[in-house]
Amino acid sequence: MSSMFGKPRAGGERPPQSPLAECNVAILGCRGAGKSALTVKFLTKRFISEYDPNLEDTYASEELVDQQPVLLKVMDTADQDGPGNCERYLHWASAFLVVYSIDDRKSFEGCQHYLEVLALHVRGCQRRCPVLLLGNKLDMEQYRQVPAAEGMSLASRFGCLFYEVSACQDFARVQHVFYEAVREVRHQAEQSLPVRPLFITEERPCPPVATPVTLPTRHGLASCTFNTLSTVNYKEMPSVAQAKLVTVKSSRAQSKRKAPTLTLLKGFKIF
Repeated sequence: MSSMFGKPRAGGERPPQSPLAECNVAILGCRGAGKSALTVKFLTKRFISEYDPNLEDTYASEELVDQQPVLLKVMDTADQDGPGNCERYLHWASAFLVVYSIDDRKSFEGCQHYLEVLALHVRGCQRRCPVLLLGNKLDMEQYRQVPAAEGMSLASRFGCLFYEVSACQDFARVQHVFYEAVREVRHQAEQSLPVRPLFITEERPCPPVATPVTLPTRHGLASCTFNTLSTVNYKEMPSVAQAKLVTVKSSRAQSKRKAPTLTLLKGFKIF
């Protein structure tokens, strides 16, 4: 009879699990854009209208994105007057959500400063970080000051994705934005993986021998005949973007048989 205290039985032990992949997302934007409301909506599915604008914190949540677990860390930033002291999240985050309020044009203009800072950061560190431009407070449509077309134009200018959401109403759309940030980070990681070179084998015959060499029989020893052997030569395959199929026909002067048709990759030499 097993006890409920102490170590579990051997049959109930779980194998050690590999650590979860992490994704750090920093939420940027002017005061009053709804950064904290978006963070709380994503983490708790609740909407809270009032927050301390001077409070900055980082939260973590285990999520399942496309059937792959991930530890998603969210930094709810609290910049006072735009992107001033931004080193704390520039080198920490692997993705950025730049938020503005559709009923506040000043917050939209402030987003441009954040996007410019991120563009300079990417040029300096030579590391591509996904950036998503987010128009919040879609429930305030009747007070809209920033058309969706302007948001799309700004996102296209800086090469980032664009969404409009409502932290007050739609949890599914808010969750979709955070999951898209994770997908973009994964996509960037896959592109940065080193590509291992591929190799193929190519048979290269030894120099042709006109006639087999037969050793004469001496002192009762049997005669030996040496035939032509082929060697295997390993060559590196060109990258897929440069590989092209070409058709080469061997000349009949090299062989008395019917000339075969060889399909090779451009860039190889025929020996």
